[in-house]
Amino acid sequence: MIKVQVLTAKHAYLRRYKKHIALNLSYFLARRISFKSKRTFSKLIVRIAIVGIALGLGIMILTLAILKGFKQEIREKIRGFSGDMMVLKYDLNNSYENSPFKNDTTFLIKAKSNPYINKVMPFATKPGIIKANGEIEGVLLKGVDNTYDWTFFKKSLRSGTVLNFGDSTEVKKQLLISQTIANSLKLKVGDKIIMYFVQEPIRRRQFVIKGIFDFGIEDVDKSYVIGDISLITRLNNWNPDEVGGYEIKINNFNKLRETEEIVNGLLPTKLKSYTVTDTYPAIFSWLDLLDGNTNVVLGLMIIVAVINMISALLIMILERTNFIGIIKAMGARNWVIQKIFLYNAIYLIAIGMLIGNIWGFGFGLLQQQTHFFKLKEATYYMSFVPIQFDIGDWIFLNAGTAFICILVMLGPSMLVTKITPVKAIRFK
Repeated sequence: MIKVQVLTAKHAYLRRYKKHIALNLSYFLARRISFKSKRTFSKLIVRIAIVGIALGLGIMILTLAILKGFKQEIREKIRGFSGDMMVLKYDLNNSYENSPFKNDTTFLIKAKSNPYINKVMPFATKPGIIKANGEIEGVLLKGVDNTYDWTFFKKSLRSGTVLNFGDSTEVKKQLLISQTIANSLKLKVGDKIIMYFVQEPIRRRQFVIKGIFDFGIEDVDKSYVIGDISLITRLNNWNPDEVGGYEIKINNFNKLRETEEIVNGLLPTKLKSYTVTDTYPAIFSWLDLLDGNTNVVLGLMIIVAVINMISALLIMILERTNFIGIIKAMGARNWVIQKIFLYNAIYLIAIGMLIGNIWGFGFGLLQQQTHFFKLKEATYYMSFVPIQFDIGDWIFLNAGTAFICILVMLGPSMLVTKITPVKAIRFK
């Protein structure tokens, strides 16, 4: 009984030892092929494969970084001006002038206490015509109060300052205009203008340019000016507690639809919320289309990398047919020989991915810091190519590239099983 147990343990040890020898042999020979090979043709193919993987991974990293930065930049610009949601009176009014409703303090208290909602700010809009320097321009006055969040406006100011609500009399005479309107009417900070409001009777008001902003969004820059909401209240003969709507900013844009349902649940029946994606459907549909283009680019880059690696592995196997025949004749199994070339392929993939990460991130960081590559702002809503890196995207790209490349290498490595020792040793 003891002798049987000893023999069983000995056989188990020998099996583990043979596996260890086979593993070390495959790894040893793979290193010799990678570092000690003197074949010039296969070296050229290997270098091309490494360059293909490096270019593919680097381009994929930059593609996702640019797409994410592009979508983030445009989305934040639109959110900065219009908020994430607007609450308006639910009626058939399709004009630029809001239908008034009473400021609902119950809704404000409930909304501000909700963890999804960051800010609720009253506003109103009224169309008007600016006359200055012999030129006229149709605009839409957006009125806000002292609760308005000026964070994004301050980032977009080209000159001047935001409205100063410290003086309730002077703020009614202050106006923020866009750089587009300022250029069209030849205006600068400190200039006085006359704005006409078409109603019965026609009203006119004099304003001082307090600041000039530039969002880079044509729909906003060509149309909107910013003033005090109390001016619109007086012009429209509203009650002091009436507003044209609420602008809502939320904490997480990814939960926009969930927050919309919460807000609609808090609102009285006469009011309804509209998300920023409903207000600017063309822009957000365009951004969604970019995801499809990005998937095509990622797929093409993966295909290029895979084809390069398959070509390199096949050439390395065919170029070493004689070597394969010799070690087969010496007793090496097919899987041991396959692992030699798979280890070699993994090494080449790792080198290519390392180079791809270095140049992809390096190029992206250079653009992020210098804004070297410019864009036409009127077309792309920004003046430079934006970059935004994401650790999740980086892990996905690297893990996906490595997995797919290694997986497809199993197929070409099966060519080893078709090589017979007698024919291979004769092959030169």
